[in-house]
Amino acid sequence: MTVAYRSLAQELRSAILANRFADGVRLPTEEQLSRERGLSRQTVRRAYQDLVGEGLVYRVPGRGTFASAHDSRYLRQSGSIEELMGFAIDTEFELLLPLHDVVDAAAASRLGLGADHVTTATFRRIHNGRTFCSTRVFLPVDVGRLMSGLPELTEQGVIRRATIVGLLDRVAEQPITEAEQVITVAPLPGEIAGHFAVPARTPMLRIDRTYYDATGRAVELAVNHYLPEHYSYRVRLYRTPVAGPSR
Repeated sequence: MTVAYRSLAQELRSAILANRFADGVRLPTEEQLSRERGLSRQTVRRAYQDLVGEGLVYRVPGRGTFASAHDSRYLRQSGSIEELMGFAIDTEFELLLPLHDVVDAAAASRLGLGADHVTTATFRRIHNGRTFCSTRVFLPVDVGRLMSGLPELTEQGVIRRATIVGLLDRVAEQPITEAEQVITVAPLPGEIAGHFAVPARTPMLRIDRTYYDATGRAVELAVNHYLPEHYSYRVRLYRTPVAGPSR
């Protein structure tokens, strides 16, 4: 059941974030989904329970399940690479500084590179017309070359529904299979304060993500600054099953 309910929950989550159930449109019933997908009622119910826990839906006895109204804060549920790719569903990506090569020893070290040269780009992410995230991404130079033909990363000012992870999957030989992230609070750097129209050194939520491909190679470092009053990050944690006493 585990894979089935998570897969169904992710499909429903994506549809909700794409506003397919806006304006009071009822989601399919447990019975409908069970019949259409060939799943047990228990599996469908568990998927809905996850969405209720995330605040994405609410249930009205006798009426059905409905998508929760969006407020001004952007909510992202992230527990997999696919869910991180979900940023492309309901936010826009605006390229502020196209791909270019720099010397950055700290970024190169975090990517496990032998030299200090990396390729970098800067973009912001917009939801409902408001900037809620500014990102500077660092890539190994050879990975940057693979990305150099993509307008999303070379045409300043271009606006797309895209993620770097999704773009990498399009051109790289190996898929991204793992991400490591560090969450802190940090003062907003002066050089990106204008992205948010707030003063430099305003406390921000900073999330650094390092992405690895199927060979274990670090292929992307993304340094993200989020405006706390317009972004909420949620992760569901699972307890490892405890083996029963041996007999």
